[in-house]
Amino acid sequence: MTHSLDWKKRRKLRVTVKEALQHLLLLAIGVSFMLPFYWLVATSLKPDAQVFQSPPAWLPHPIMWHNYPKALTYVPFARYLLNTLVICTLSVFGMLLSSSLVAYSFSKIRWPGRNIAFFILLSTLMLPGQVTMIPVFSIFKSLHWVDTIRPLVVPSFLGGAFYIFLLRQFFMTVPLELSDAAKIDGCSELDIYRRVVLPLAKPALATIALFTFIGAWNDFLGPLIYLNDDAKYTLSLGLQQFVSRHGAEWSMLMAASTVMTTPIVVLFFFAQKTFIQGITLTGIKG
Repeated sequence: MTHSLDWKKRRKLRVTVKEALQHLLLLAIGVSFMLPFYWLVATSLKPDAQVFQSPPAWLPHPIMWHNYPKALTYVPFARYLLNTLVICTLSVFGMLLSSSLVAYSFSKIRWPGRNIAFFILLSTLMLPGQVTMIPVFSIFKSLHWVDTIRPLVVPSFLGGAFYIFLLRQFFMTVPLELSDAAKIDGCSELDIYRRVVLPLAKPALATIALFTFIGAWNDFLGPLIYLNDDAKYTLSLGLQQFVSRHGAEWSMLMAASTVMTTPIVVLFFFAQKTFIQGITLTGIKG
């Protein structure tokens, strides 16, 4: 009896030690991921003399809170924020609409060459964006869309191969009996898509909306190529104005970057459950 109790205690101790080590490992990984963000915030509160100090100053002293209002007035931050939100909103709407329609066609409607077309669509994922950059720019230039937000928004209304793949995988988990019942009730394919499939696909749609919003929010290359007028700049492009030919306002740059990064962190924090659910459910059925 005593031997049995000792074995249970040792087993419980091993389990406790194992869980403690796992939590310490996860904590170390979490701290390593948080370190760049901490350094960003700390640098935004430092005097200029401490930015490149060696050894580095982990805690700003004194704390320069006025770097934030100075950074937000150094460039027309409100205008850049409005431009960015417009592009992000239109991009999210266009990507959700176009990708969900194409994914529904690939998953629920049988038509000749469907599998071949889907294979060709997936093959475009292997094509780097740098390869098509110049031809796409030539197309937009011939359409006189340069120096407008159209090149940054219109492609999202043409769908994205990766998002179409994710939604197709999710739509294939929706039972065919639901679609058949809707057809018996007189629903068209568009009605089934709108009333049956989309309400069940909220986790996947939220995941794609989050991906698209973050991509449009952080996009630097697109605005750099297509926008020439300062009044049309986005936040990512506006940050470049803190770096001049003769130097850079590093503290204010870090302050503006912190303000730009914070909404994405907050958005992901509140949407992480839906995000993880959407990623998980899109891989259930092939």
